[in-house]
Amino acid sequence: MSAYTAIELELLKNTLESIVDEMALTVVRTAYSTTLKNAMDFSTGLCGAEGALVAQGLCIPMHLGSLPDGLAAVLNRYRGQIADGDLFLLNDPYEGGAHLPDIYLYKPLFVEGDLLGFVAVIAHHTDIGGRVAGGNACDSTEIYQEGLRIPPLKLYEAGRPVQALFDLIERNVRMPHRVLGDLRAQLAACHIGEREVRKLATRHGTGRLRSGFTQLLDYAERLTHAEIAAFPDGVYRFTDRIDDDGIDPGPIPICVTITVSGEKLTVDFEGTSPQVRGAINCSLSSAKSVVYAGLRCLMRPDVPTNSGFFRAISVRAPLGSLLNPVLPAPVAARGLTGIRTASTVLGALAQIAPDRVPACEGGGDSGIGISGYRADRTPFNFLEFLLGCWGGRPDRDGIDGCSSIVANTANNPVEVVELEHPVQILRYGFLPDTGGPGKYRGGLAMVREYRFTEEEGTLQIRSDRRRFRPYGLAGGQPGASSQNILNPGGEARLLPSKTLLTLRRGDVLLHTLAGAGGHGDPFTRDPEQVLDDALNEKVSLAAAEQDYGVAIDPQTWTVDRARTEALRKTLDS
Repeated sequence: MSAYTAIELELLKNTLESIVDEMALTVVRTAYSTTLKNAMDFSTGLCGAEGALVAQGLCIPMHLGSLPDGLAAVLNRYRGQIADGDLFLLNDPYEGGAHLPDIYLYKPLFVEGDLLGFVAVIAHHTDIGGRVAGGNACDSTEIYQEGLRIPPLKLYEAGRPVQALFDLIERNVRMPHRVLGDLRAQLAACHIGEREVRKLATRHGTGRLRSGFTQLLDYAERLTHAEIAAFPDGVYRFTDRIDDDGIDPGPIPICVTITVSGEKLTVDFEGTSPQVRGAINCSLSSAKSVVYAGLRCLMRPDVPTNSGFFRAISVRAPLGSLLNPVLPAPVAARGLTGIRTASTVLGALAQIAPDRVPACEGGGDSGIGISGYRADRTPFNFLEFLLGCWGGRPDRDGIDGCSSIVANTANNPVEVVELEHPVQILRYGFLPDTGGPGKYRGGLAMVREYRFTEEEGTLQIRSDRRRFRPYGLAGGQPGASSQNILNPGGEARLLPSKTLLTLRRGDVLLHTLAGAGGHGDPFTRDPEQVLDDALNEKVSLAAAEQDYGVAIDPQTWTVDRARTEALRKTLDS
């Protein structure tokens, strides 16, 4: 059996990635919920027989480390008991999962009686039971409040569905038609993946294909070690802070130390807050995932994203901490902490590669949920996660209106939201003067305004960056704070960044994400760029003077060069 040549290995890598991307498209085309078919909050992958991730689709970077951890939990329970036609599922954060709404499916691939590997799909479901619809409430204090907790179990056994498990899920969620529909979308993706990998095994031979998996892992590990060796040796530290957990007043520090020594790289979260009472605790698998995603941004694009890449990096977090909690810590809102951990890691990586790392992105993963029952007692459950902008980069401005570096989800179209839920979107856009000033400006904050149209419902908000704004780099300034206002046109009420309350018909929520940090000294920004921002209503004339020291004539819309020079001298002194 011959090994793959370099060209053959590259073709194999691309083929496997195409297969898992086809699985992802299958989810989009067959899912029921807006969370999957529009926001695309899911991931697909292919793992080897021993659980190593061989290929991942173009989905959620924060899921990178979760797929092999979940499969390890399956193998720990079922090794020696896995048969053709089996299919496993789990969602337990304390046994391979991330948080309860994320359901993992693993389908073993048998070719001529031999186990070749597993296809896998993670999907965020719109409900998983629990005390609050959606399973994302920040104010739960133990995981038992958050919903149905499923250890690694067989959903199919030898090709037959385990009906008792389907029944159990159906009886414990508020919208079983949608949840089971999304679960079947995952099943369809597994079927597509299994079919295509079996075709590949027929062409290549099972033994040679298995050997190719090993070659890909080793190749990724070699490339990763070579990339690390190019980093300057040293110890790099950074700390960011979450405002609070929605229960206690905070702040909650996330501390990271990255140590580079030759080809070795260690990421240590010693000093990070102990686990908290609220539901923003984050599983270690999610913490590892955002570390991998952040480092992946600094490496050449052709490094395969697989377990070989993971093997080259050591990640540690103290047991019982915010990033490695123990039972019964709640973890429903772990997405917020995961994204904020990524920002912390990138803050340290900016010291390693200051010419490549942007300032802090805006937001921090706002989760907006509106749920309840209509007059005929049928349930509704609107859920979306908003991610708005990137920080200023070392050589250009940040990006307005994009996802997080580690999330890669999309915002829901207004028309879809209004068609499927008792919600009207009154406003959706960007706010001027919210991007952090810098030589390269941070991305603008996004604003979204909702009107509730049913008689009564429950609003849950998971947001942050009210007190600790997105940081700037190299002299750049932080982005603007986030904000939540109930009924801004009437008796406006400023809401906490994390809250749960009752809505009445006609109530309006104005939610503003944070702006992203700027990069570089704002007084070195080209005045013509400031003028361009003013013309595009991204920066007001007052902010142009105060933040950038640029005077713009409002009559001619030109830069007043003499006054600009005087302003910059005065403000810089």
